[in-house]
Amino acid sequence: MRPIRAVCLGTATALVGLLAGAPVAAAAATDAGSAHDKVITLTGRLAEQTRFPVNPGGAPAQGDRTVFRSILFDQEGKQVGETGGTCDTTRVDNGGAEVCVVTYTLPGGQLSVQGMVFGILNPGPPPAFDNGITGGTGIYDRARGSVHAETIAPGTRRFTIDLE
Repeated sequence: MRPIRAVCLGTATALVGLLAGAPVAAAAATDAGSAHDKVITLTGRLAEQTRFPVNPGGAPAQGDRTVFRSILFDQEGKQVGETGGTCDTTRVDNGGAEVCVVTYTLPGGQLSVQGMVFGILNPGPPPAFDNGITGGTGIYDRARGSVHAETIAPGTRRFTIDLE
């Protein structure tokens, strides 16, 4: 059976995750209200995760799906949003891989993020990953950039959102 992974996204994880990993309200709302050309660091804590395996009780398989939601906190520990998404297994050899689509809901709007997470079937904590920002709403309208996620504790990730 596949080990439980804290996914976010982003991916991400994400992230996040995923999408489990900053001061959004302050970073996103300052400098004339623009969220672009900012780096936002968040901590995400996994709140819900459900797996939909192709082979229930069996080996991981292409097409396995994970649906997740994480609560996002700024660097002072204040809750500032949430992230949710899905990841589908695309490869089970060489440590496995998933493609993830994640939405980060933050003060002032949402960010859409997607990308691959490699090494999902390897033992140990969930792997770090980088996913691309594909767009957004509100102050994140037409956002571009990337999200880096890294596991910092069980069920917890640090997300570094780099808006261009």
